[in-house]
Amino acid sequence: MIEISAQVDLSHPSDRVWQALTNPQLLSRWFTETETVTQAPHRLLLHTAGLPGFHAAVDAEVTDQRPPELLVLQCQEGDRRTRLTCTITRTADGCRLSVQETMEHGTWPAEDRDHRERHYQQTLTGRLPAILDWLAFQQVDLRRGEDPPTAELPAIVLSGRVPAPADRRRRLAIVAAVTAATLATGAALWALLPGDADQTAAPAPLPPPPTAGATSDNAGPRTTRSSRPSSAAAARSTARPSRTPTGTPSRTPTSTAPSAATMTARYATTATRILGYTGQVVLDNPNGPAAKSWTLVVILAEGGTVTNAQGANWQQDGQAVTFTGAPVPAGQSQTITFDVRNPDPRTKAPEGCTIDGTPCTGV
Repeated sequence: MIEISAQVDLSHPSDRVWQALTNPQLLSRWFTETETVTQAPHRLLLHTAGLPGFHAAVDAEVTDQRPPELLVLQCQEGDRRTRLTCTITRTADGCRLSVQETMEHGTWPAEDRDHRERHYQQTLTGRLPAILDWLAFQQVDLRRGEDPPTAELPAIVLSGRVPAPADRRRRLAIVAAVTAATLATGAALWALLPGDADQTAAPAPLPPPPTAGATSDNAGPRTTRSSRPSSAAAARSTARPSRTPTGTPSRTPTSTAPSAATMTARYATTATRILGYTGQVVLDNPNGPAAKSWTLVVILAEGGTVTNAQGANWQQDGQAVTFTGAPVPAGQSQTITFDVRNPDPRTKAPEGCTIDGTPCTGV
């Protein structure tokens, strides 16, 4: 019986996600500090003490693996023994990573289990995509006199080093993220991982590892995605609403049932990544009866895709992402957070946002 589960849809190939799972150096940057046991190459020591839901370090042993699809670990944490299963499934836009942990010996207090599951979900949807974006740029090969100028190199080895090309005319460019403007000037853009304030810094060999006990700002109840475009081409072929000078989309879906309450909404970008960001919308029902239904519509920049959302049911149609949820009692609020992957690293906010047709503030 599965006691803890988390999953995320990623716009990266399975091989790259496998590297992030099995390379101890990369694992240290998005999950927790990791050491290999010299005497046992199939064992890892995860320094998880202090992380949400963990009370001690985890001694993990690989019991099964089928690259790049399946990784099974037997984990010993104090007097608890669990089985951790990581499954990678190919999708039209990349792959889906599912993490499941089952108790084999010992018990989990309900609070520990909830904190642990939330921590898994937050790292899968926050720090992992940032590391994968960073890793993708480490595998860029700039070739002279060729159009297009970039091509992805073969997968890196487990040590984390990229093999150098045999052709001397090729140059390996290691960048964190670049835009057209920064390419022209030779500058490099480095976006901090989710949960940190926006700032730029020179690219480091790897982003800093997470600190034990740190928690993400976008915690909240998880919900499942109700529908998803079948492919990027299908999403582009869908009619998209245009942005007006006030930021209000020209087309918004109609609420299935009118609300008796006057809802307001506040938008804020709470975290940024190399190729995306985390948005948060706070719905307020300042007075009147509880809203029987409400419809929040967020208009993304062209090419943007929501990869995970918490606090509401949602579906994406082209650039429009529609959120619906439970009634909001008078005088109370509802918080919705969502992760966006965007091909343009300069885009760190949606183009528009409305609640029952009324523009949100902050966009």
